[in-house]
Amino acid sequence: MPASPPAPSSPVLQSIARREELLLAPYAFRSADSRGRKHSEPEHPYRGPFQRDRDRIIHSAAFRRLSGKMQVFTGERGDYHRTRLTHTQEVSSLARTIGRALRLNEDLVEALALLHDIGHPPYGHAGEDALDDALGPDEHFSHNRYALTVVEELEQRYPAFPGLNLSDEVLESQRTRIDKVAPDRHPLLEAQLVDAADSMTYDAHDTDDAIKLELLTLDDLCETALVAEALKHVRRRHVIGDPTLLRVAVVHQLIERQVTDVLNRSAEALARADFANAEEARMGEPLIGPGSELAEQKLELERFLYARVYRHPELIAVRSRAQERLHRMFERYQQQPELFPEKYRRRAEKVGVRQMAVDYLAGMTDRFCDDRYREMFPDE
Repeated sequence: MPASPPAPSSPVLQSIARREELLLAPYAFRSADSRGRKHSEPEHPYRGPFQRDRDRIIHSAAFRRLSGKMQVFTGERGDYHRTRLTHTQEVSSLARTIGRALRLNEDLVEALALLHDIGHPPYGHAGEDALDDALGPDEHFSHNRYALTVVEELEQRYPAFPGLNLSDEVLESQRTRIDKVAPDRHPLLEAQLVDAADSMTYDAHDTDDAIKLELLTLDDLCETALVAEALKHVRRRHVIGDPTLLRVAVVHQLIERQVTDVLNRSAEALARADFANAEEARMGEPLIGPGSELAEQKLELERFLYARVYRHPELIAVRSRAQERLHRMFERYQQQPELFPEKYRRRAEKVGVRQMAVDYLAGMTDRFCDDRYREMFPDE
């Protein structure tokens, strides 16, 4: 017989409420303040609501599929570069570090970080653009919105209801990612932090991948102030002849520079604001992010990466093939909905064949999409 969870009254165990009372700042969101879940469930004796959300996300099929979805580069270029899963793990790591230092709710931060990219379709942003084009001018595909479809409707983990039944705060924080300039957008500090960690992570790892895959050299990237500054810092401290070790050291410094800046700037802003609680903090101006100098340097680097890496001729060719495949599959599924697996045919009766084609394609990994394409178009 499996052992039952220890009773919450055990003198050895510390309750979630007591732990948060000791560790969290006034502006952090408390688990006890959660509005709960759509489908009511009893509380767990030793896991808080956001720990349970984290575990549900990790055990979902959509989260596992992130290992087969490209970030920027495809498997055609080897297996060094980041996938959506490794990117998500890096975001989670940085976000937890900063969240702990700022005394935010680390459990909520982790759940949000693990969820943030779960709605990405195959082939990176090329796939997202292809699905957006397929829907036409009056509708738009958003991976952030699709993430909610995944965790509220498509995942089947419980017999009594669809979806993962995540906490309201996790779902709400994901909704704030859909339109980041909406006037009524008021993300929790924990959600602001995940957005900042996401930006820090891809700036560093896209730099790393671009050099490793020989699309750019380190000297090329030193045209940007942020990378040039990182290289200068490394060379002041070390003499490194090995180009691999030099690249790794520079990427490490890119992360260190960004994390330190965000921590210092955010800590100062939070101290000045002196919020009494999480609700008051979320209604103010966003406070978790880089200072003005770093923000400008990051923007310069991101524009450089877009022009020299994301628009690299080799990647453009891969992008075009991927988008053509998705367009053709989208049309074929609408013409022949019997090609959907049975459970998706049932869903098509509810949401329509067109929407189901988008949902089904968006959930695919790169390899699964390639395999289905070859089955649907065997003569090519």
